[in-house]
Formats: sequence, C-alpha cells, structure tokens
Amino acid sequence: MNRRVNIFRRGESPPTTARLADVTEELEHASGLDRPIRVLSGAVRRVLRPGPVKDALHGVPVGHPAHPPLTDLPIGLWMSAAVLDLVPGTRRASQVLVAAGLAGAVPTVLTGIADWSALHREQQRVGLVHAAGTATASMLYSASFVARYQGRDAAGRALGFAGLGALVAGAYLGGHLAFRQAAGASHADQLAHLVPLGWHDLCAVEDLPDGWPVSRRLGYIDLFVLRQGEEVHVLADRCSHLAGPLHQGRVLTDDGADTCVVCPWHGSTFRVADGSVVHGPATARQPSFETRVTEEGTLQVRPI
Repeated sequence: MNRRVNIFRRGESPPTTARLADVTEELEHASGLDRPIRVLSGAVRRVLRPGPVKDALHGVPVGHPAHPPLTDLPIGLWMSAAVLDLVPGTRRASQVLVAAGLAGAVPTVLTGIADWSALHREQQRVGLVHAAGTATASMLYSASFVARYQGRDAAGRALGFAGLGALVAGAYLGGHLAFRQAAGASHADQLAHLVPLGWHDLCAVEDLPDGWPVSRRLGYIDLFVLRQGEEVHVLADRCSHLAGPLHQGRVLTDDGADTCVVCPWHGSTFRVADGSVVHGPATARQPSFETRVTEEGTLQVRPI
C-alpha cells in the first residue's frame, strides 16, 4: 500500500505549494472525469482526422508542440491589460489588449484540443480541468470586452480581473501537465546519456525476421529493429510522443515510398531510415542508429 510519510514536526503543516501540488495530483486519479473525457476525445478524433491540418495543430512542421508557445499570446496580452487597468487614462489600450488576447486564444485552444485528445488518461483528467479554467477565463474576458465596448468600464475591469484569476489557475494546471506529467516532452530514450560512443554488437542478423519489426535490448534501452532484405533499420523503441512500443506498431510505405512505422498507441508515424516524423502527434524525431554487419553476421549499431 502506498503511504505518505509526514516529515513535518507536530504543529507544522506542509508549505502551500506542496499542498497545491497534492491537490493537483489528485486530479490525475479523478476517474469521475473519464466519461466526459471519452465523449470529448472521441468527438475530437472523429473531426480531426490524420493529415496536414492535424499535424500542423500538433506542431509537426516546427518540430515541437505548437500549443505551449501560443499560450504566451493570450496570457501576455491579458496580463498587460490588467496592468493598464490600474493606470488612469489607458481605457482604450486595455480594450485593444483584451480583444487581441481573445483573438490569440483561438489558435491556442485549437492546438490544445488536438494535443489533449492524444494524451494518456491521467494527463487528460488534468487537461480537462485546465481547459475548463482557460475556457472560463476566455468567457470572462469576452464579457469584459463587451462591457468595455458598451462603456461600462468598471464592470469590464472587474470581469477582466476575474478572468485573470481563472487564467492563472488554468496556467498552473498547464504547467503541471508539461513539467510533472511531461505532456509534450520527448519520451524517447536519450541515447547520448545511455549509449556509449562507437559500435556495439546487437544480435545475429539471421535471427531477425524479414519485414517484421522486433525489439532488441542494448544496455539500458530497448530498440526497434526492422530487417528488409539486406538492410536493417534500428530506432529507439520508445515512441517520442508518449513512450509507446514501436516494435508493436504497423509497418507501411508512405507516398514517397519510404518505409514507416506507426506507433500502436496514438498513431505517430516515423520513417525507419532516419526516425524523422511523418505524422503526429509526435513532434520530436525518433533517435536512430547507424548499422553494419560483420563478417561473422553480427549486427552492430551506433547512435547517430
């Protein structure tokens, strides 16, 4: 049984930050959120089919998730509006910043929904509450803009500060997703830290089935190995998206006649020749290995 040990003296309580982290971690186990998650994520997957639009929302063209940097737009603009709301004579500037923040929230929401639909369930639970917080902020800022436009400046400022509070709460949960739960980070094994330089014996080539991916172990890491006639391709086996086992995925040929592997968990697609991303949700290249076969028929690999 998992038990937490109290390291504080009698009469002392944990810091507020520790209590806040504990509450946030409880969201990861909030199974009551699973039903709406199933409905919403299913709807997103039906609407957002694999292809260029989905890849763009995930951030495949730029090589890392598009959602995190886009969040800086509404957060920065709305926080700037809050500062100006404290300065006399800045009514017009605050209104423009609120409107710009609402415009910036549109691509931020779209990229966030795309990423959320391809997460593990524990991440989706936190992500759903994160989305609720940021959606509340957007609605409050929309109401704030309307009030300002109608000349009700006091109400507009009050709604703006309320929206800022919801925004901060949502942003905190977004930080938990990114830094505690590693949503968006590469989950592939870090070869530079786990595999020494140089060539390493892996296995006998004759033991590898032709055209069928298998897993082989090299030191601390598992490798995806695909033999195709005289060629052998080797990648890190843990998918860079969320560590899915690539050797259990489908092998196919894309439009450019390149052989690819599709992760069995969320459908990320990589070229087996170099590990480059063909389709998301993964955005980070899959670590790959150079291969050669010795005269004795031993497959040797070294990280690229």
